[in-house]
Amino acid sequence: MDRAKRRRWLQRALALAGILFGIVTIFAGSRVLTGRDPGYVVFRPLLIFNTVMGVAYVVGGIVAWRNSKAGAYVAATIFCLNAAVLGVIGYVYTMGDAVAVESLRAMTLRTFVWLVLFLGLAWASREETRSAA
Repeated sequence: MDRAKRRRWLQRALALAGILFGIVTIFAGSRVLTGRDPGYVVFRPLLIFNTVMGVAYVVGGIVAWRNSKAGAYVAATIFCLNAAVLGVIGYVYTMGDAVAVESLRAMTLRTFVWLVLFLGLAWASREETRSAA
């Protein structure tokens, strides 16, 4: 497989990962919003944020599928938003019991996933620019 095909394959794999991650996030958030008990204390603002971000994940994945450079920008934005919220809920967690440790773990995972997606899409975008030159 030549370099351009590998880059395109990686771009599509990362985009698909973002889309699937978004669908799972929407599904899980919707279940809890409609009354399903997850088995731990739910910090409702975080639940709403994550469910809405699930839609952003799907949109980000679609953008990344079509264009690696635009996808990298969207992934960076999602990563930064998730990192900011992770910081806020980390602070709230240290102040009391409003946030469950499971929520911190899940938000850490979301932040890490979007960091990896951003780095991969940024690399794919750079490779695309390099091969076009």
